[in-house]
Amino acid sequence: MLNISKMRVALYEPDIPQNTGNIFRLGSCLDIEIDIIGPTGYILDDKKFKRSGLDYIKYTKYKKHIDWEYFYKWSKLNKFRLILFTTKTNKSFYKFNFSKKDILIFGSESSGVPKFVHDQVDQRLTIKMKKGLRSLNVSSAVSMVVGEAKRQINLL
Repeated sequence: MLNISKMRVALYEPDIPQNTGNIFRLGSCLDIEIDIIGPTGYILDDKKFKRSGLDYIKYTKYKKHIDWEYFYKWSKLNKFRLILFTTKTNKSFYKFNFSKKDILIFGSESSGVPKFVHDQVDQRLTIKMKKGLRSLNVSSAVSMVVGEAKRQINLL
């Protein structure tokens, strides 16, 4: 059963199964539930997904949403605050106060998220990086952010 009273991670239209498998493994080990916002670039029984998530996948609590609209309505109905991680802001996640009712949203590896997602979230944060480089691997970014968020709200 999903717990709608604690922090979650959402992946918007993920297209690399190995990253999702790694994030599922992180979710199971750190007790973070995962939201998959479709469509995805693969099916959840893809062998690359299973290989990267190993046997941890069976311990991961997750919810698959057919699309952004469905996810957005569900998240607002359950009173979550939506936090998008993007390279299109200067607001550092280290200077942000996380809460237990946050959903930490990460975009598709190949294309991020569209403008309408930027417009509908409650906050947009970034992981500041060395100038001239594009972005971190999404599973690395999720790991960094979840560690900081859990540290702040004493969930570790």
